[in-house]
Amino acid sequence: MDDRVVSAIAHWGPRFTANGVTISDFERVTGRVQRWEDWCAVWSETAARHEALGRSALDEGRFLSAGQHLARAAVYFHFGKFVFVDDLDQMREAHRRAVTCLGDALPHLPFPGRRVEIPFEGAKLVGILRCPAGAEPHPTVVMLPGLDSTKEELRATEDTFLERGLATFSVDGPGQGEAEYDLPIRGDWSAAAETIFEALGATPEVDDGRVGVWGVSLGGYYAPRVASALGGRIKACVALAGPYDFGDCWDQLPQLTRRTFEVRSRSASDSEARRIAGTLTLEEHAADITAPLLIVFGRQDRLIPWQHAERLRRTAGGEVEMLMLEDGNHGCANVTPWHRPYTADWLAAAL
Repeated sequence: MDDRVVSAIAHWGPRFTANGVTISDFERVTGRVQRWEDWCAVWSETAARHEALGRSALDEGRFLSAGQHLARAAVYFHFGKFVFVDDLDQMREAHRRAVTCLGDALPHLPFPGRRVEIPFEGAKLVGILRCPAGAEPHPTVVMLPGLDSTKEELRATEDTFLERGLATFSVDGPGQGEAEYDLPIRGDWSAAAETIFEALGATPEVDDGRVGVWGVSLGGYYAPRVASALGGRIKACVALAGPYDFGDCWDQLPQLTRRTFEVRSRSASDSEARRIAGTLTLEEHAADITAPLLIVFGRQDRLIPWQHAERLRRTAGGEVEMLMLEDGNHGCANVTPWHRPYTADWLAAAL
């Protein structure tokens, strides 16, 4: 088996099944992929089967089933493209289908959602707003994906917040998801944070006096940067598996991750990508975080050393709580019962 296939399975296997891939599908797909060049095609083939189930359910008026099938298909297409940057045309087609499937699923999910497009620097940031039952406006969690995740991957985590009465706004920022083709990754999220918050303020479903921010992996860096930039307008922040200084992690990152960062940061080489990674740091910003901060981290994280969580705990300017999971991997996807419900309860109490 290709080393890159082995690496993808080893580093991210639990993440797939924690976010909507069935264990049997995961085993079937990864059992068929021997070469990295086949990764996206095999995942897309399996995704298309789930999409067909969804389209049939739509035609027959079985709308709940249609939403479930199509949302699952979106996750499968996403995992076909997530770090598949060596064939950008194939990657982009899988991404297009992920976006389409989730968009068609949204009206039929138990907590329905809608697409929100926000103009930004000549391009756009695209988010998915989902709301709980009850009177509007709702306390809202802005959800930020990481380097290789997108809003299409976050549905399972969204549900934990929605079940507790919180709206969710999962958004692709610069260098992420739908914005990755027009806007490179950046360390400074001030402009993006201001733009997103302003858009939410004009959204009738959102109570802009009760907004929190949650991020995973590189999003676990972006979330504290948003809290730093927006000050008291952010009422709570969760950083899950985020780096304190991404440049410090560079040498131990998997080849797939380094290459993905190189492409999405518009770097011309690995050395330039390393330099840009060094601009993603909380060194001069952590002290400006005044919102209550929950740091969730896995001691067995092989991408981001757990010491990064300790650095953030020591330097953040406000109230901090640390949830360090001894058996947790990157993103703690292998121990979701030990952090997802607690995080949702913590945010519900804060907001």
